[in-house]
Amino acid sequence: MKAVRYHSYGGSDVLVYEETDRPVPGAGQVVVQVAGTSYNDADSGLRAGLRQDLLPLTFPHIPGLDLAGVITEVGQGVTNWRVGDAVAALLPANAPGASAEYVAAPAEALTTAPRTVELADAAALPLVGLTAWQALFDHADLKPGQDILINGAGSAVGGYAVQLASQAGATVIATAGARSRDRVRSYGADRIVDYALTPVTQTLTGQHFDVVLQLAPASPEENAQLVDLVADGGAFVSITTPGPQNAGRGVCAVHVFARSDATQLAELVARVDAGDLAIAVAQRLPLADLAAVHARAAGRFARIAELAAQVEGGDLAKRLRADPAAVRAPATAGELAGKTVLIP
Repeated sequence: MKAVRYHSYGGSDVLVYEETDRPVPGAGQVVVQVAGTSYNDADSGLRAGLRQDLLPLTFPHIPGLDLAGVITEVGQGVTNWRVGDAVAALLPANAPGASAEYVAAPAEALTTAPRTVELADAAALPLVGLTAWQALFDHADLKPGQDILINGAGSAVGGYAVQLASQAGATVIATAGARSRDRVRSYGADRIVDYALTPVTQTLTGQHFDVVLQLAPASPEENAQLVDLVADGGAFVSITTPGPQNAGRGVCAVHVFARSDATQLAELVARVDAGDLAIAVAQRLPLADLAAVHARAAGRFARIAELAAQVEGGDLAKRLRADPAAVRAPATAGELAGKTVLIP
């Protein structure tokens, strides 16, 4: 089969579209013919080796955390899935991924794919949808009637977060630029703050929110300013750079890394099929273009990595200094905007 693999950590140029063996299912696994996967900045972080202390990879490695496809083989001990079932999943980060024609996936990670969208497009849901769900409800404990500020609402996670928070009965204040303003408003945001016109913290000076959800890369100083917008006893939840360890005033500051959860993913799928949750796909590209997608995202990812190293220091900062080429943006790279689905 054809797959994208990399044989060592490095920049986008380590990604190679090549022939490899088709997987066979182990116990508790199924083999899925991939209809689509999608790009996430987490894929770049794994490829660059910035988290190798936590998630070491075995080379050659096939990337692709998001999966949508159809089961072709069922392994020993799997009783709840059959050949022909259309499924979606968030795959384990350090296992072979979905950037291939076929992938062996743990049955416990699977949920039935949504029926109301193209199967490939379902790959735009798992990681970012679960990130939004877990940030809002597992970590922020968002309740009806609360006020939430979603900073970076135009992002892939932000789109789901705005929809879910609005449906949960919260009042949603969202930051968005001209490119995403109308889409974010259509998702249910009660107020849009254009970050390109005036700094968000300046626009919202004196206001306080039960929850501030930070989806944009930020320096420690910028995060501290956003924490000041959290009401006493509220929650500051970040998926990018972490907030201060001791926020004070009873504020809970949480740094979120999404985990695979088939039950939560099934809830998201149900909302998609009910017409309550929109999946936004900016572009669909052949899987062979994955290296170019990583290159186009390199500028944004370099900014995320630099800020994370400033906040976290330690091994992350050492790795970034040791191999800056792994996150450096190529001079000719165009910006990657929105969710990109890759189709084998």
